Amino acid sequence: MKDKQLTYSAAGVDIDAGNRAVELIRGAVKSTYRPEVIGDIGGFGGLFALAADKYKSPILVSSTDGVGTKLKIAFMLDKHGTIGQDAVAMCVNDILAQGAEPLFFLDYLATGRLIPEKVAEIVGGVAAACKESGCALIGGESAEMAGFYREGEYDIAGFAVGIAEKASLITGHGIKPGDVIIGLPSSGLHSNGFSLVRKICFEVNKMDINEFVPAFGKTLGEELIEPTRLYPSLCLPLIDKFLIKGLVHITGGGFVDNIPRILPENCAAEIDAGCWEIPPVFAKLKEWGNVSWAEMYRTFNMGMGMLAVVSERTAKPALEYLAGRGEKAKQIGRIVAGDRQTILKGGVFDG
Repeated sequence: MKDKQLTYSAAGVDIDAGNRAVELIRGAVKSTYRPEVIGDIGGFGGLFALAADKYKSPILVSSTDGVGTKLKIAFMLDKHGTIGQDAVAMCVNDILAQGAEPLFFLDYLATGRLIPEKVAEIVGGVAAACKESGCALIGGESAEMAGFYREGEYDIAGFAVGIAEKASLITGHGIKPGDVIIGLPSSGLHSNGFSLVRKICFEVNKMDINEFVPAFGKTLGEELIEPTRLYPSLCLPLIDKFLIKGLVHITGGGFVDNIPRILPENCAAEIDAGCWEIPPVFAKLKEWGNVSWAEMYRTFNMGMGMLAVVSERTAKPALEYLAGRGEKAKQIGRIVAGDRQTILKGGVFDG
């Protein structure tokens, strides 16, 4: 045994496969490049020439996040083309909530055995989402970690940087009682609450992921894998046209924990939970899992993925603008006097 020459490949790490993966993703990555990107894929760091002269006082805004246990759905379905959008969306939607334009994104993909075609599928989804969001995919890492992950499994995380004019940052400081809360629809579950989703569907109810669910008009798996909506292309023009006092990305913690993050002292958010139609996926999860409505609104986006707080006089023209873009936005609440909390009223919360 001492005479046998060991290699990195024999230990489970295939450098050639890694190099092939880079070549497979090269075109998708380069398709995201903005004019500010310098260099090519494969360097030790991503280079981005910040056009600081466009701003009086530029502020960089950053965010990092992953996809969480929604990855288990991708593994079960063996479908990986949209999971990259989830990684991008969770980051760019967060920096958008500060009023920032996404500039560039980096991804981290770790797996037990690197399969170039699967990497290309995943990163292709990342690149497509970056392109839609207007940010460049300027770097990343594909790590092959032999013996660390189960066969066929991986993890993905992302990091985004955006920019905003200091005077135009959206901080929520100008929010006051009487302001209006506008809800922008989600595309479904997005990437939150999947530990509960999986427990309801596969532990408690022993459901088949390929089962057709009439309420969804598609299979259970198709509904659960639906990617997180990207809001930059919708919200950046909205920010340019109207004074947006606050933006809330409804992620983990749902309405209850996310809205107070932007509220100033002596303000609360009163949400009319009966004023929009809850998408079927949320109603069915509640039914299948016997989950309380309060828990649902604390865990999921319930069909509204981004909220905008505006003055009362801005609400109507903002809603008309959104309707003109085919957006089914709704006034879903108001800011009232209170102690930085979310108050759920209407619908199931009446009485």
